[in-house]
Amino acid sequence: MSNSKVTLSTRQKTELNSAIAEYFHSQGFHESVECFRKEADVAPSAPNSKYAGLLEKKWTSVIRLQKKVMDLEQKLSEIQKEVVEGGATRKTRLATDWIPRPPERYELTGHRAPVTRVVFHPVYSLAVSSSEDATIKVWDYETGDFERTLKGHTDAVQDLAFDHTGKVLASCSADMSIRLWDFTTYECVRTLQGHDHNVSSVCFMPSGDFIVSCSRDKTIKMWEVATGYCVKTYVGHREWVREVRVSPDGSLLATCSNDQTVRVWVASTKECKAELRGHEHVVEAVAWAPDVALPHIAETCGIENKKGGPTPGPFLISGSRDKTIKLWDALTGVCLLTLVGHDNWVRGLTFHPGGGKVIVSVSDDKTIRIWDYKNQRCQKTLDAHAHFVTSLDFHKSGPYVVTGSVDQTVKVWECR
Repeated sequence: MSNSKVTLSTRQKTELNSAIAEYFHSQGFHESVECFRKEADVAPSAPNSKYAGLLEKKWTSVIRLQKKVMDLEQKLSEIQKEVVEGGATRKTRLATDWIPRPPERYELTGHRAPVTRVVFHPVYSLAVSSSEDATIKVWDYETGDFERTLKGHTDAVQDLAFDHTGKVLASCSADMSIRLWDFTTYECVRTLQGHDHNVSSVCFMPSGDFIVSCSRDKTIKMWEVATGYCVKTYVGHREWVREVRVSPDGSLLATCSNDQTVRVWVASTKECKAELRGHEHVVEAVAWAPDVALPHIAETCGIENKKGGPTPGPFLISGSRDKTIKLWDALTGVCLLTLVGHDNWVRGLTFHPGGGKVIVSVSDDKTIRIWDYKNQRCQKTLDAHAHFVTSLDFHKSGPYVVTGSVDQTVKVWECR
């Protein structure tokens, strides 16, 4: 409550004093009214005075206004809460509907160059980031604490991947090597060499016994983790291969390239199963639809999902410098839908791991976008970073999203 003195004008003072005198008069306080009139220099009451009942009127309108102010304040606080927490449904919101909410929970700083990749550890409350500063950093995403730096690469680290146990971390770099790190001791236990140019992407096969990588040398390679030997090379792309991702069952690989295509490969035979054409620029990112998303995609695209029949799919999404996201039937090569809305290159994307009903993407337009692909609309846009957003990961079971940016920061977003 403010202590500053309220000053009334002469006219307001006269009005107030006359109204008080009229109130005393109407209540039969005759002695008080005479004393007050003398002291306040108020003229005796005239019949049907304009001041009659004025004090009561003012009093009730103040109370009414006060109630209005209180109601508006409550409404405002509810709206603010809704902005932060995501609606009144927060308490009842299921994990399948969690989406990241601004502002970020933590902004993690320490890298000295653009952050290229962020990934969650599959078991511990840790996230790992790689950077053009040639380092890998480990963070506790629940506390926002920096844990340690892994050094060994001699050029920009481009991609990171954990095996399903979280005991081995694979990293790849513009120094043309892939490194395997023992994530219990944080030692580099093996360096794989064989690519002839920048290694852009790496990921584990579901068994954890093999990893696949892709490179600016236009090839994709499969390596045996135990020996470090290259056991297969997949050839077909005409330009730099940007990203490689393994299908949930491990039978297929998806790759995307500067040649503006996405290719689907049979992991075991090196056969190129499909070439997906439709993007009009470099394809930066590719991701497989998880099993939980398959029925939603089938329903969205009118694909019959007969009971007892084969499961629909597999499906893929890709993000490109043409600013679009495309959803594909991976085996027929048919583009099922295109999501338009980003204002710059799409750099990373993933299906919601819980519900599979939304796609989350990041872009050089500095935003995170959440897409309701069934209705082909952008459901929410978060202004995420001060510069291009290069990477994102959505935690498989916890309410967290992590992003990395050219602004050299890693951000942890809580989902509600």
